[in-house]
Amino acid sequence: MPRVWVTGLGVVCPLGGGRAAFFQGLREARVAIRRVDEDVDLAGIRSKVAGVADGFDPLALIPPKRARRMGRATQMAVAAALLAYEDARFSPGDTHRGGVAVGTGIGAMEALVDNHLVLLKRGAERVSPFLAPIMMPNAPAAEVSIELGVKGPSVGVVTACAASAHAIGIAWGWVKGGLVDWALAGGAESVLIPLVFAAFDRMGALSRNPDPQTASRPFDAQRDGFVIGEGAGMLLLESEEHARARGAAPLAELAGFGQSSDAFHITAPPEDGEGARRAMESALNSAGLSPEDVDYINAHGTSTPLNDRAETAAIKALLGARAYDVPVSSTKSQIGHLLG
Repeated sequence: MPRVWVTGLGVVCPLGGGRAAFFQGLREARVAIRRVDEDVDLAGIRSKVAGVADGFDPLALIPPKRARRMGRATQMAVAAALLAYEDARFSPGDTHRGGVAVGTGIGAMEALVDNHLVLLKRGAERVSPFLAPIMMPNAPAAEVSIELGVKGPSVGVVTACAASAHAIGIAWGWVKGGLVDWALAGGAESVLIPLVFAAFDRMGALSRNPDPQTASRPFDAQRDGFVIGEGAGMLLLESEEHARARGAAPLAELAGFGQSSDAFHITAPPEDGEGARRAMESALNSAGLSPEDVDYINAHGTSTPLNDRAETAAIKALLGARAYDVPVSSTKSQIGHLLG
């Protein structure tokens, strides 16, 4: 079966747009989280910070008429896909041999809320005729396919915080199995509105720390919840043969994929992290690797007491004594939790 290469990366996030800006921000350990209580009505909500993609201008990449008919997350997905193409210097030949898989956790909630207010105040005839396609969770995948003319499989994946990882795994399977030669895969989310803040705050999931620099602190003993963020990330996956034929070099190889279900609780993981351990084991098995081959883990690391404890247990169960030597980190300390 073909090897699957990552040949392009497109990013829109609080650290900036594009691969160079993203990795520069990571290397500098820059925290791109800020107070948002002057931008968002957070009355009665204990969380006051978020990871905001302040530099994102959809009109820099998307025609105005098209951009107006998209939710912000969809705009970000399309922008990230275009940036991935640019990063890979990619000009698709047969677009029937490409695919698109995009994950999202919630969808265009802001469009639903805004149009509900329009309905109440101004009547049904003033509701946007584009509301239905804008708010559907598959909108990011659909609009990426339309914008880039990709005519192979196109799917939207909605599996909460695992959506983007699932989308990448699905696209990996397409390329690995020969269904497509290449695929765009990733995720997008933007729900920085009062209702979403209130929902997660009522769950007790959000950090109440008002200091943007220390609110999101995965695995820290003083962590008290996650920080909402927004953004999009897209990978261009290609079969090794397809990439070599056009002279492309890999940024990385996607060697394996694993998934599982806790089947435990609607919001809490089991303390032993058993499901996460099985997912990691499955990924290693599909790649033909062993726990001894792992030299870094980019963790989910939400900064919530329950997740980080369970994830730590999963890593220790997988790696044994090596868990204390293998570096583990979470980018959520810098950009917040982008949910889907």
